[in-house]
Amino acid sequence: MKLGTPLSPSATKVMLLGSGELGKEVIIALQRLGVEVIAVDRYDNAPGHQVAHRAYTIDMANGAELKKLIEEVKPDLVVPEIEAIDTDMLAEIEAAGQVEIIPTARATQLTMNREGIRRLAAEELGLATSAYAFSESLNELQAAIDNGVGYPCIVKPVMSSSGKGQSRINEPSDVKKAWDYAMSGGRVNRGKVIVEAVVEFDYEITLLTVRSLNSDGDIITSFCEPIGHVQEKGDYVESWQPQQMSADVLQKAQEMAEKVTSNLGGRGIFGVEFFIKGSDVYFSEVSPRPHDTGLVTLMTQWQSEFALHARAILGLPVDTSLRDNGASAVIYGGMDEQSISFECLDIALAEPQTEVRLFGKPESFLRRRMGVALAVSISTDEARSKAKKAAAAVKTVV
Repeated sequence: MKLGTPLSPSATKVMLLGSGELGKEVIIALQRLGVEVIAVDRYDNAPGHQVAHRAYTIDMANGAELKKLIEEVKPDLVVPEIEAIDTDMLAEIEAAGQVEIIPTARATQLTMNREGIRRLAAEELGLATSAYAFSESLNELQAAIDNGVGYPCIVKPVMSSSGKGQSRINEPSDVKKAWDYAMSGGRVNRGKVIVEAVVEFDYEITLLTVRSLNSDGDIITSFCEPIGHVQEKGDYVESWQPQQMSADVLQKAQEMAEKVTSNLGGRGIFGVEFFIKGSDVYFSEVSPRPHDTGLVTLMTQWQSEFALHARAILGLPVDTSLRDNGASAVIYGGMDEQSISFECLDIALAEPQTEVRLFGKPESFLRRRMGVALAVSISTDEARSKAKKAAAAVKTVV
């Protein structure tokens, strides 16, 4: 693999479509390898904009606007990082041979839409999932619940992220409210939701799965240690690595993850989510990019999920080995304000082997993730305690 010099005629150029906190870390990892990075997002001064060589603000769901920018910049690789993208246009650009889409345009199309990936996993690949149905109206949603999915259940827009538009339905009186919330919460409002039966799982994991090249140039699959996490309303609030689980159950999850990621193809890291109940493993979702629960790997692995993604997409060797037991805990904005400030970082960082990452988002919302506290310790329980204590210490002010 030959890499050029940034901002020169020999530059290897990578364009990120979506430049939030995860994209920001990917940009930093790519720049450490001498890659010229172009950050694109829907709003000015996104976290990735602040560290990239060049930054653009466009509506990535507008295919014509997206195509124009790609043709102007002429990147070697285009790396989608969010859902609100015209994936059909990406497929058209890839088919024309203009640029390589990471991991592939097809993978991006399928995984950005919960209907595509669920039908692939459950109906084509035969992976175990919760009972589910798709609905395009309130009446269809009620019928799906009554005719098989049952209560309790979870409703999500087919296109959204970080729990937006997701809610739990416990009884008939919750159905309309859940439908209305889903319609308002999708990144791209396609007027369709997925409704899933609740799996009363023992725990849930993210299995970071890496597709990279070996010395012969062939694709190989490797796995990070499983990450346990807690979610509230579909959005992660803390994670830890490794999640303790039996070797047999972990092997089942790895086999399922390899099956779905091999079908999607391409290179890079995939965040594959599973529910675990006893010895049963249920596929939940897959993201063809670094996962928010994987922020913990900034402290726990020799190569973070972001470094792994950068190496894999560039065709370089990867190392998924664990370095320490660790945990992460989310720092929320706590208010709806512009340009907030953070206090008490000295208190948050007083504990040894604790770090804080503030993302630099220009606008705060009550439940917007503005940063994360990270910690390592001799056990994940102790690391979780340290991370949560550090996150709670950080105060936001106007």
